[in-house]
Amino acid sequence: MKGDGLIRTGVVVAFFLALEILCRLGIVDRLTMVPPSEMAAALVDVFRTPALLAQVGASLLNIAAAMALTIAVGFILGVAIHAAPRLRRTLDPLLSGYYALPLFAFYPLFIVVFGIGHLAIISMGFLTGLAAMVLSTVNGLDNIPVVLDKVARTYRMGPVDTALRLKLPAAAPYLVTGVQLSIAYGFIGVIASEFILSGAGLGYAIGFAYNSFDTRGMYGLILLVLVLTGLLNTALYLWDKRLDMRRRRS
Repeated sequence: MKGDGLIRTGVVVAFFLALEILCRLGIVDRLTMVPPSEMAAALVDVFRTPALLAQVGASLLNIAAAMALTIAVGFILGVAIHAAPRLRRTLDPLLSGYYALPLFAFYPLFIVVFGIGHLAIISMGFLTGLAAMVLSTVNGLDNIPVVLDKVARTYRMGPVDTALRLKLPAAAPYLVTGVQLSIAYGFIGVIASEFILSGAGLGYAIGFAYNSFDTRGMYGLILLVLVLTGLLNTALYLWDKRLDMRRRRS
């Protein structure tokens, strides 16, 4: 581990140690927060409780569906917007201010259209992450080196071959960033929607624990959400690094 990594790890460990001490000494009220060690124990208990595992499974299905839609539709829209300059000039202000909109104001509309259940939640997660994937795709296509077109003409490559073997790898860092942002926003959209009006999922379970004054269980579930997002983003980060190493070798 390099120096920067050691510093980051030290800061995180120091933070959790300080929080553990504050909670154990009673400086932080247990109704407000439990020690991190108890959060970890509550996280382990989640995997021992079939009812909670079912809630986790429901959320993961919603998140997977929302992310798949966001990445696929966002990429297609990004390519279409990049290929149509007039359309891009029209949509640029809307996309730039997308996250200033109160997106959850549309949730009642989704309930009216799709009803209470998975479709409304998936739609909310999809809507939350869409702009990030579209903007990352457009930025990636903008930053493809012009020389690649000359290389494609030199080797008489077709449009499909050029896109798959030259342009897509060149835009990959921006696309991976878009996927990372879409995952983060997708988690937020799905979990928050389950908080508002749902009978299943992690958001529902966290809200139920909160209303039942089950502080330990609530923080265990919140820790699970943090662990899941951290693992997904770490996997994407490592994948991006691997792609970067391949580009440097080629």
